Amino acid sequence: MKKTAIILGATGLTGSILLQKLINDDRYESIKLFSRKKMEGLPNKVEQFIGDILELENFLANFKANEVYCCIGTTAKKTPNKETYKRIDFGIPVTAAKLSKLNNIPTFMVVSAMGANAKSSVFYNKTKGEMEQEVLLQNIPNTYILRPSIIGGNRKESRLLEKIGLIIFKIIQPLFIGKLKQYKIIVAEEIAQAMLNLANSKTSKEKIITSDKIREISK
Repeated sequence: MKKTAIILGATGLTGSILLQKLINDDRYESIKLFSRKKMEGLPNKVEQFIGDILELENFLANFKANEVYCCIGTTAKKTPNKETYKRIDFGIPVTAAKLSKLNNIPTFMVVSAMGANAKSSVFYNKTKGEMEQEVLLQNIPNTYILRPSIIGGNRKESRLLEKIGLIIFKIIQPLFIGKLKQYKIIVAEEIAQAMLNLANSKTSKEKIITSDKIREISK
């Protein structure tokens, strides 16, 4: 039986790649997008629900699928207000997980970040860590939390400091061996493919997938 997938964050780097993969995948007959703005030029198999996703609970009746992919995320630069930042990076994934639980969606995966730690003194890491904890508390059968390192790829917006960081990381990457492999740059294509592979194999016993494991699963 063909499946329905939900994507949150389909306009972002990883989400947009994942969307194209799902469109091209015959296992999926329907893709639901929940966002603030409509995306143009998408095929009929994509259904869009437009509204305030900071109030995602209002979409409960339409939040039904076989799988949920949460690729939502912001940056301190784009969202300097910490309260708003937390509503996005914590609030949206957690609400999505709760809606998935209510509607008996068996597969839920979310892109977190390397360094996520609910006990961290760093706001960003703490927020991601708290999000992960709340998502896992929903006990959705096939839950996967992906913790990528620095994500490489062509972004729509310009991030000068991030580009400089990527260049430096590429130079020193040969030094990353053993446990340091998880710190290597990972491209968004690998993350999107890993999510798709996890959803359709469900072979990983690990709930939290580190960056080096993401790369392995994507192959």
